[in-house]
Amino acid sequence: MPYDTPVDLDAFRTEVRDWLEENCPPSMRTPMPEDEVVWGGRREKFKNPDSKVWLERMGEKGWTAPTWPTEYGGGGLSREQAKVVDQEMARIKARPPLFSFGLWMFGPALLEFGNEEQKKRFLPDIVMGKTRWCQGYSEPGAGSDLAGLQTKCEDKGDHYLINGQKVWTSYADQADWIFCLVRTDNTKKHEGISFILFDMESDGVEARPIKLISGSSPFCETFFNDVKVPKDQLVGEVNGGWKIAKRLLQFERSSISAGGFGGLGASGALGPDGYAKLHVGTDKEGRVLDGDLRGRIAEHLMYAKAFELTVQRTGEQAKAGQEVGHTASILKYAAAKMNQDKFELIIEALGTEGLGWSGQGFEEDAIKSTRGWLRSKGNSIEGGTSEINLNVIAKRVLGLREHQ
Repeated sequence: MPYDTPVDLDAFRTEVRDWLEENCPPSMRTPMPEDEVVWGGRREKFKNPDSKVWLERMGEKGWTAPTWPTEYGGGGLSREQAKVVDQEMARIKARPPLFSFGLWMFGPALLEFGNEEQKKRFLPDIVMGKTRWCQGYSEPGAGSDLAGLQTKCEDKGDHYLINGQKVWTSYADQADWIFCLVRTDNTKKHEGISFILFDMESDGVEARPIKLISGSSPFCETFFNDVKVPKDQLVGEVNGGWKIAKRLLQFERSSISAGGFGGLGASGALGPDGYAKLHVGTDKEGRVLDGDLRGRIAEHLMYAKAFELTVQRTGEQAKAGQEVGHTASILKYAAAKMNQDKFELIIEALGTEGLGWSGQGFEEDAIKSTRGWLRSKGNSIEGGTSEINLNVIAKRVLGLREHQ
């Protein structure tokens, strides 16, 4: 049913509100512990049984991907309707039913570049959370210079054969499938790259977790040794993968930025202001005693609010059909800086409490913050380094010429 007027949208809002009240379990209206985040896929455990119920109901409605076409499992909603769903979920503090690289990155790219058979094959399972995807981009010798990748893909007649290595592959050890950049032509750089999909349980695929200084990590080294891939799993044209790769990176940077790295090594319950008041102390007016620290915290909070409003504005532009393009690089750079500054302020406010790693004598919240601070060091690398994003901004946004 179309909803083309404000009156129609009001009616739709009532329908959404009624549906959420009936279908969103009470426990899904509470803050989400890190160990209850749902990534979906074949190995999902669902620590909270209500998480499974919530995902199934939202998936069947198509509202995990509300604007995707219904023929691919999506909700088929307009941008205005999807905004209403977001608002009504926020009103009851409903948890996101699914966290998914398939929803944030791969799905939008497949909608744009995939053929009909690929869309019908892969998108519905993303919507329902049945398939968990990982991203095969960076390599030991091709990080910032992504187009220098060397993972080899050979045409063997009835299939492709892949050999090579990827690194920093987030959740590769838990993913079901991978969307992967491979080299199909050694005589060209950007024009010799293809975009291909394959099952992580294929013979010859091995994922090895990489432990970071924070004590844990989502990242892996991923090895491909004579991996056979059916030809119908190539997306787009042979040697046409670079265009898809760039577009997907825009989706990735936008999704990372929109969350402000909130899910990556998040701190404890308090922000910089809260920790400063608790550990540094306050004056009679309830202000942080250290004037210099107080000023820097205020500056950070203003930055964070401006960032939030910018993300909202960019989202509205995208929903209105405006091309945001390289704005994703601006947001990604700003989000990395903002999150790293937040943790620096928290650690400073904690004082000696910020030295804790484990054991007695340190509060659990303080330990989380210390590990989150260490984890935040990777924010300026993942999803495109800050240096690369600044180059994109300089050339594509500001129109600056390279030094001759």
